[in-house]
Order: sequence, then structure tokens, then C-alpha cells
Amino acid sequence: MDIILLERVANLGAMGDVVSVKDGYARNFLLPQKKALRANEANRKVYEANRERLEKENAERRTDAEKSGEKLDGTEIVLIRSSSNAGQLYGSVNVRDVVSGLEAAGHKVDKRQVVMGHPIKTLGIHDVTIALHPEVQVTIKANVARSDDEAELQRQGVDVIGQMAEEDRAESEGFTEAVDPTLEPGEIPADLIEERAEASDEA
Repeated sequence: MDIILLERVANLGAMGDVVSVKDGYARNFLLPQKKALRANEANRKVYEANRERLEKENAERRTDAEKSGEKLDGTEIVLIRSSSNAGQLYGSVNVRDVVSGLEAAGHKVDKRQVVMGHPIKTLGIHDVTIALHPEVQVTIKANVARSDDEAELQRQGVDVIGQMAEEDRAESEGFTEAVDPTLEPGEIPADLIEERAEASDEA
């Protein structure tokens, strides 16, 4: 379907461009969101008649978005979640979680403005894009940790997952018994046999 863009759309074009898109994309997203008009003669006339007003409104929205973006850019939100010792979350952090985190920090954004390729599934500090306007994007940081203390460590650049792996390795090494290389598999060391004999004598 040929459409006239009413605002800049990533990977498609700028306001006023006539582009061809799949019917489903136009019907389900671009047309209902008022981001485009069907490219027919009547709509071309409507667009030309309203071009000045549309461009002025777009410029105003962009200016507002730039002001909001200055306050929002670089904001860090802390999201406390449970995870395995390997840092895999039990569950995930999604768009709704990011919106809630930003609201708690005093920033109001629409869930449609949060750009996440996929949910966050591991501990750590993750970059999330917020599209405040088709021409204005900022980046915030989602600090996903198991506690406020861990979040602070991550903020300081500590690799919490790596630290957990080190602790696990140290613990497992502490439980490993020394192996006598002279013994056959399954053979009991002589000193252990003597200890058991002494213990049974005392009993």
C-alpha cells in the first residue's frame, strides 16, 4: 500500500514522503496511529493544504521532546529481581517494568515510547532507548540487581555475576576432598581404614 507519512518513521522516511509498505503494517499501525494517510489524490490535497500546520505542530512536539529528553537522558532506574547464581532472572524485566521504574523516579513516559528489542533476563546495567519523538531518542539505564547493595556495586562497575561465580567456585573447592593418586578407583585409603577400626574399638 502507498502511504503519505505524517511524521518521520524510522526506516521508512520523513514527513511528506510517499512510501510503499505492507498492507498489514499500514492498516494495523501507521493509519490508526495517525502516522500516515493512504496515498490517493484526495489525501494528497489534504496533506498539501495542512502541510504548514503539520510541520509547525511537529516542530513544537520535537522541541517539547528535546526538553524532556534533557531531563531524562542518562537516568538510572534500579529494578530489584530474584535470580540464579549465574545471574539469570527468575522471570524478566519488560516495558511495563521500565515505565513503572521511570514513574517512581519522577519521569512519565508512555509504554509505546520504550524501545526494547527483547525483555531483560540477566542481572546487570542495561541500556534502554526511550523514543520521545520520531526525531528525539534518549538512553536510560536499567540497573537490574538482587538488592540495593548489589545495585550500588554494579553502579561502581563491579561485575556482580563474576563475583558470584568466584564465590561458587571457592565454595565448591572447599568441599572437594584430596584424592590419593596411588589408589585404585573405589579403594579406601589406609589411614581411613585405621580411623574406622579405632572408632569401632573405642565403641
